[in-house]
Amino acid sequence: MDTTCFSESIYNLIPSDRKEPPQPPRYVSIFKASIKDNTQKCKAAMKTMGPPKVELPSPKNFLKKHSMEKTLPPKKKFDWNEPRKPPVPLRTDHPVMGIRSEKNFINTNAADVILGVTKKPKPIYVDKRTGDKHDLETSGLFPKYINKKDYGVTPEYICKRNEEVKKAQEEYDKYIQENLRKAAMKRLSDEEREAVLQGLKKNWEEVHKEFQSLSVFIDSIPKKIRKQKLEEKMKQLEHDIGVIEKHRIIYIANK
Repeated sequence: MDTTCFSESIYNLIPSDRKEPPQPPRYVSIFKASIKDNTQKCKAAMKTMGPPKVELPSPKNFLKKHSMEKTLPPKKKFDWNEPRKPPVPLRTDHPVMGIRSEKNFINTNAADVILGVTKKPKPIYVDKRTGDKHDLETSGLFPKYINKKDYGVTPEYICKRNEEVKKAQEEYDKYIQENLRKAAMKRLSDEEREAVLQGLKKNWEEVHKEFQSLSVFIDSIPKKIRKQKLEEKMKQLEHDIGVIEKHRIIYIANK
């Protein structure tokens, strides 16, 4: 008997869902950040200032024919009497031999090294695990400006400006005090108050007399205007007389 028939099942005939294998992570370059920074720097350089303003070429200086070709130097007349290079030494000529210097180069070099100032290494900093080196002085991490002699000292132009502002404030205060002194209040005496009151009453009587002398029929615009002016003047005089009679002590401002 065939044993393969026992392993067969109806459920094995149903097709099963095929699971796709997971995809590997997407490749990301390690230079992506540096390229992005360089791109931003190039863009930021033209954000505020804009492209460089180059002077436009003049239309008179147009390109001419053969102007870009290289020109040879002008011909020079050869002169046989000009001094030439020194001649080549002859075979029989021998160099001077036996000249020795009395300087001890070993001791001189040793003294220069001992007495010389040690050269300090340039300060750098490393910001990546790959060991990229950068200048520390221009990075902003090194306290360069706080070590200056004039650090924290107020500039001379600011001191001068503060003195000018202080002087202007003093002159303004002096001007205000002078105006306040000139505009000081003065109290009227009883005699002056009585004289002012009598003068106002006299003016009211004159205006009232003029008002009574008007015609009975006010049938024109000029008559109406004159009547209104006299009434307003009488009301103002009555108000001033009432104020002075009501208050015994009166102050006036000096002009």
